[in-house]
Amino acid sequence: MNRTARFANVAYALAAAVLFGASTPMAKRLLPTVEPMLLAGLLYLGSGLGLAVGRLLSHRRVGSPGEARLRRTDVPCLAGAIVCGGVVGPVLLLLGLAHTTAATASLLLTLEGVFTALLAWFVFKEGFDRRIAVGMTFIAAGAVALSWLGRPDAGAPWGALAIAGACLAWAADNNLTRNVSAADPVQIAMLKGLCAGGFNTVLALAFGARLPSAGTLAVIGLIGLLGYGVSLVLFVLALRHLGTARTGAYFALAPFVGTLISVVFLREPMTAGFVVAGLLMAVGVWLHLTEHHEHEHGHEVPEHEHLHTHDEHHRHTHSADDPPGDPHSHPHRHGGMTHSHSYFPDLHHRHEHGDRDRERN
Repeated sequence: MNRTARFANVAYALAAAVLFGASTPMAKRLLPTVEPMLLAGLLYLGSGLGLAVGRLLSHRRVGSPGEARLRRTDVPCLAGAIVCGGVVGPVLLLLGLAHTTAATASLLLTLEGVFTALLAWFVFKEGFDRRIAVGMTFIAAGAVALSWLGRPDAGAPWGALAIAGACLAWAADNNLTRNVSAADPVQIAMLKGLCAGGFNTVLALAFGARLPSAGTLAVIGLIGLLGYGVSLVLFVLALRHLGTARTGAYFALAPFVGTLISVVFLREPMTAGFVVAGLLMAVGVWLHLTEHHEHEHGHEVPEHEHLHTHDEHHRHTHSADDPPGDPHSHPHRHGGMTHSHSYFPDLHHRHEHGDRDRERN
């Protein structure tokens, strides 16, 4: 991956973090007037409907590169991602927001990156090295500092526990989404928004929740489209090229954005705990941003479909039915090779690492 491509993919992850981070304090402002489960449903429904309209309009353009469509084999992972990230996660977050400040919730959301990395490394066997592990340790230490030094809530920490549960649900979502990230990211985010949003909205209305005014619905829809829909599209694009743990680490910027908005615009207090936690988390993110991972590795001979250009990993022949132009998407088969270069655990580098590989980084 060259420097330009790396910058673009990191930019996708950071932009996703900014959009999602900004949505947290905005959702907090809506909770006094909208029941948490209903708000979770409407946010995702707004993202799904908005992306559906955008996708319909984009398909009318001539010459735009086509992404790979979801396959039947992608359904189990996508369904699991929708349940974890679209149903369970948002409900737990908004229940937590109802019992804590937006600034505290924003920084606690950094746990999503930690949980994402742990699942990626030890359950889904994504490669990692010492620098990445140390960076995640700093991020976790920041969350601990927030809990001990900066938690302004009294009594049992049910709000914090609910937000931690949301982070775990989203971590499972991130790892499951990685398995379908070769497909169209807009289609993935749209289906998640429509399915999860529709389920939570119907369930909330069945339990007696009332829809807010038309003006409030429009605001919720816009927050959902940007903070959940567009953010998820950008996240999937980064996930495709950077891997789960690294993308989750870049996404850890989201709590800082949420905290800044909470303090500046919602006038919530900036305590010593926030400062210490912020510094520790910033060090962890910096360690990830400055990572260099390179060693000799071999490629298997996979057959898959995704949007690609003819770089060193895509030197294959085309049939008469394959689309012209570059980039394009079609089923293709890779030839085996062994080489050494700087890379991330993207679609073509999802191999396990030995101790020697970690030591070389």
